[in-house]
Amino acid sequence: MSSPAPRSSLRERVASAIVEAAAAVFAERGDAASMSDVAGAASVARATVYRYFPSREALLETLGSVAVEEAGRGLAAARVDEVAIEEAFTRAVRALVMVGDYFVVLARERASVAPQEFDRRVGAVLRALIERGRSLEEIRDDMPVAWLVEALIGVIVSVLGASSSAGVEDKVDAITSLFLDGARRRST
Repeated sequence: MSSPAPRSSLRERVASAIVEAAAAVFAERGDAASMSDVAGAASVARATVYRYFPSREALLETLGSVAVEEAGRGLAAARVDEVAIEEAFTRAVRALVMVGDYFVVLARERASVAPQEFDRRVGAVLRALIERGRSLEEIRDDMPVAWLVEALIGVIVSVLGASSSAGVEDKVDAITSLFLDGARRRST
C-alpha cells in the first residue's frame, strides 16, 4: 500500500513542472501562448495542465505568486538599504534577474497578478531605493519616481526577454549601467 506522501510529492513535482514551463512559454510568447503550449513545454497532456490549473488565469496567478515570493525574498536578502546607491541597484537588479522568466511574466501581467503584493514586495523597495538615491543627489529628480521604477523594470524585462548568451553578471552589469548612466556614450 502506498503512502500519501509520495503522491503529494508527485503532485507537487508535476505542478512545479507546469508552472516552470508556463514561465518560459509566457515569457517567450506572451498573450499568444496557449495552455497547449504550456502542456507541451511541461511534457504533460493538456488535460493534466487543466487538472492542476483550471484556467489560464489560475496558472498565471500561481506563477505570479511564485514570482512575487522569489523577487521579494531576493530583494530582502539583497539588503539594498544598507549599501551605497550603485551597489544597491546592482543588488536589486541581480535579485530580479535571478527570478528570470517568472519576473518577465510577473512584470507583464502584474495588473492581474497579485498587484498589491507586487507593489509591497517589489515596487515599494524600488521606489525607496530611487528616493534614497535622489536624497543623496545620485538619481535624477526631473522625472517622477514611478517612471523611473517602470523604466528599470522595463530594462530588466527587455534584457531577460532578449535571446542572449550573456551570463547573469553580464546582464546585471548591462542593466544597472544602462539604468544609472543612460544610453549616452561614455567618454573614454
